[in-house]
Amino acid sequence: MKVFASIVVLFFLSFSVHAQEFKFEKEIIDYGKIAKGDNGERIFIFTNTGNQPLIIKNIQSSCGCTVPKKPEQPIMPGEKGEIKVSYDTTRIGGFSKAITIFSNAKNSRKVIKIKGYVEKAISLDKKKSLLSDS
Repeated sequence: MKVFASIVVLFFLSFSVHAQEFKFEKEIIDYGKIAKGDNGERIFIFTNTGNQPLIIKNIQSSCGCTVPKKPEQPIMPGEKGEIKVSYDTTRIGGFSKAITIFSNAKNSRKVIKIKGYVEKAISLDKKKSLLSDS
């Protein structure tokens, strides 16, 4: 009987450990067309919709050109949290990168994405010199 009671208690403890859930305002951020060297930082905002504190254990990006920053403190139920992502905008061309979040939520792994196109910046000095008399 004690063994059965212990199993039941462990079952409910393991269930309550995974009662966290989070919902993102956007799961994909589209940078659109941006100039080379522009600010590549964007913020994903999410809400802990569970009934336990949400702990982001780790975040990995699919490439070294994308640097995510996780919240250091647990996100309490009903509170909002942020994940900052910085993309290296010195790389010209299209990009689509995945950011994988590892947490104590029901689904312990969540993937969010960034995408966009970095255009070659046009120098205003060159345009000015072509239009001026000198």
